[in-house]
Amino acid sequence: MSRSTIHRIRDETQETETEADLCPDCETATIIQDPDRGERVCQDCGLVLSEDPIDYGPEWRAFNAQEHDQLSRVGAPLTQSMHDRGLTTTIDWRNRDAKGRSMSADKHGQLHRLRVWQERIRTKNAGERNLKYALSEIDRMASALGVPKPVKETASVIYRQALERDLIRGRSIEGVATSALYTACRKEDIPRSLEEVTAVARVDQREIGRTYRYIADELDINLEPTNPSQFVPRFCSELDVGTTVESKAIEIIEETTAQGLHSGKSPTGFAAAAIYAAGLLCDETIPQRAVAETAQTTVVTVRNRYREQLEAIDQEPEVAT
Repeated sequence: MSRSTIHRIRDETQETETEADLCPDCETATIIQDPDRGERVCQDCGLVLSEDPIDYGPEWRAFNAQEHDQLSRVGAPLTQSMHDRGLTTTIDWRNRDAKGRSMSADKHGQLHRLRVWQERIRTKNAGERNLKYALSEIDRMASALGVPKPVKETASVIYRQALERDLIRGRSIEGVATSALYTACRKEDIPRSLEEVTAVARVDQREIGRTYRYIADELDINLEPTNPSQFVPRFCSELDVGTTVESKAIEIIEETTAQGLHSGKSPTGFAAAAIYAAGLLCDETIPQRAVAETAQTTVVTVRNRYREQLEAIDQEPEVAT
């Protein structure tokens, strides 16, 4: 097909689309869709251009999530958190036939053997077995940390990218999986400290930090420094303090970070100190030890940071409790 023919077809298509947007009677571009009647009408003159369109949606209606799951005849969407992206099938564990009747004992044994072989054939080589193990580790740690599903999906994508770039060689699967989850938490603005991630991981904090820096550098993942104010709502919720203290703590962090006081300091310790300082200013007693345990830091860190913060905002530091 020549270039002139392609241009002619493109021009004719554009002209057809332009004519379709104009009313053939009054020649105005006031055509609207009426979903209640299923019609395309001209808003100016009322001319009906088309009616009874084809509905490509399901023929059934659902009024809640449970009815939707029962009536839907399609499977779950693709997910990166499974090594086969959720494309394989599974054999139900309830041992019932298509009519819901219980099967015999012989059939139970046969189905058990089929489940075993179904699980085995899902991974065809060592690479897929390692990927399956790594993604299951990400799923376990994500559940323990209480992070939402998008973070788990992002962590799975990061691990797959590291696997394609051959960044796993010479490093433990657990270390790379944990680093991918920590990177995903920072990328999705779901604050989890390195200490919190280490508490649910199978590797030590030094290996997680070293692997995280290596992966972020190799995959060109540029992340902004963690803002301490991101930890304040969760810490305040765990400490069961009022919204006044939470707002004051965020205000303290914003004022002190603008002065560069947070540079080189742990964001969790800085947030914990701001909560304690806000409690002093709002006349709400919050024990330093409780704040330190919530933020997984030391009492000394809280004590030193909150004094620096109060001095920076021209407030007289109170006696520590």
